[in-house]
Amino acid sequence: MIDGPSTRHDGGGEGGLVLTAAAIAETVGGTVIGDPTTVVAGIAPLDRASERELSFLATSKYASLFSASRAGVVLVAPDLANTPGAVAARVVVTKPQEALLALLPRFYRTPIRQSGIHPSVVIGRGVRMGEDVFLGPNVVIGDGAQLGDRVTIDAQCTVGAGVGIDDDSHLFPSVTLYSGAMLGKRVSIHSGARIGSDGFGYVFRNGRHEKIPHVGRCFIEDDVEIGANTTIDRGSIDDTVIGAGTKIDNLVQIGHNVRVGKLCIVVSQAGISGSARLEDGCVIGGQVGMAGHHTIGRGATIAGQSGVFGDVPPGEIWSGYPARPHRESLRAQAALFKLPALLRRIERLLDGKGSTQ
Repeated sequence: MIDGPSTRHDGGGEGGLVLTAAAIAETVGGTVIGDPTTVVAGIAPLDRASERELSFLATSKYASLFSASRAGVVLVAPDLANTPGAVAARVVVTKPQEALLALLPRFYRTPIRQSGIHPSVVIGRGVRMGEDVFLGPNVVIGDGAQLGDRVTIDAQCTVGAGVGIDDDSHLFPSVTLYSGAMLGKRVSIHSGARIGSDGFGYVFRNGRHEKIPHVGRCFIEDDVEIGANTTIDRGSIDDTVIGAGTKIDNLVQIGHNVRVGKLCIVVSQAGISGSARLEDGCVIGGQVGMAGHHTIGRGATIAGQSGVFGDVPPGEIWSGYPARPHRESLRAQAALFKLPALLRRIERLLDGKGSTQ
């Protein structure tokens, strides 16, 4: 047992909270190896952690960093519990990364949200606002917009006419919501994102590209997070929909009429063309390009930098350009790497200067 309290406040960490190794183990359901009274006041990677910081080791790939780490306490997977290292205390826990999620809020508290309306805010006619709303400097709220309870809109944001934002949603600085955008509850949209802009739709007629009017909407359902500088177009006639719980990285482009299902992951620099469909639970890797009017089935994964030009069956992993089932893509890539040697052998045969051996 440890004498005295296992947690206390001092100057360490953003919240000033200090935890002992024993308290950490109790929080995450782990077991302490080493000194249970070791205290930490923050979290850092293995190679940068000090004696007053917590880190984690979840894979043997980072065993060398662990052996040289100065961290005070390290969350360690059971199969790595005996990895050589001089840390003062190890907390053995089944899933170190998940355990870390339970500890982060204790070291780094969420900033206390503000409420109130800055004097520079411009509010249109017929706007309806719930309780405890915060509107930061130079925010513009268009006519007829509706803001739910505890909505936070930071500086320089623009909310178009008729836009709806439900309870507990947060727009970070310089977000633009065009008319036709509708946000659910607990939606987070990071700086520079543009939601509900016109899609890229034109018809070549009379010797020029004539724009197709976009009159559809853009629905962002509950618990969606959208990264910085991401753009999501409104529908042309149909609606663009981002399903509940989906997380979208920075610098993603989602075209008009796209339907993204629930609990999807879309990684940075992916581009999803108009009228594509992502069913529930899809994972789209970084820099994936997806042609329009195709469907990625439920739970499928598209590896980074793939080009999708057809439907992908549910649950499968596809990769490559053009994308194909991952094993097939690996075989094709391996065959491609053999081509230079095969070509040299063929050239020798044609020149009569060598054999095929």
